Amino acid sequence: MRILAIDTALESCSACIATEESDALLAVESMVLVRGHAEALLPLIERVVARCEGGFESLDRVAVTVGPGSYTGLRVGLSAARAIGLATGIPVVGVTTLSALLAPVLATHGEGLIAAAIDARHGSIYLQAMNPADGIIVPPSLVPLDEAAAMIGTRATLVGSGAPMLAAAMSARGVETTIAGTASPDIAWVASLGFLADPEQALPRPLYLRGPDATPQDHARIARR
Repeated sequence: MRILAIDTALESCSACIATEESDALLAVESMVLVRGHAEALLPLIERVVARCEGGFESLDRVAVTVGPGSYTGLRVGLSAARAIGLATGIPVVGVTTLSALLAPVLATHGEGLIAAAIDARHGSIYLQAMNPADGIIVPPSLVPLDEAAAMIGTRATLVGSGAPMLAAAMSARGVETTIAGTASPDIAWVASLGFLADPEQALPRPLYLRGPDATPQDHARIARR
């Protein structure tokens, strides 16, 4: 199977093509972007696909990060993935950002608690925690930082943009942690999880966990002075 993986959930705009037969990527490109994913993604995908013999017609599946993450970034990645799937007639699967962060840490840690934390601002983080023995301990959640530290409660390995702030909150509670990384997900792991995903279950739908910050005005009218 040959898969195209796409990630625009956080501060990276990334794509790669991978196969199940080899750990080496056939093509990959990634850039750090705070904004501008909409302008950058499609040309980036075109460059990546152009490096592989057979182009889009050689693909068997598309994987895309579904969040949590930037509202705009998620919409850009999902729209591109769905369009490619529709045009080529191949399945599109969603991979959560938190799972993509956890996967490489899980692969190198045979035991112990690991947690992915993404800075959600306003004193909160997106959190998921698990260990190899018991599986998922904390499902994908939006929680206040202090509550997240209490939920983890024990020594853990942390990953993600929210890892330093979670580590500080846990240190204040006298709990030691290790930070395994603070970057966006590695696109190769998005591809790996995409191979394992069930197209009937891992749907390419956004996982926001938080409602929009903007709220409609009372009775949809502009307030008068």
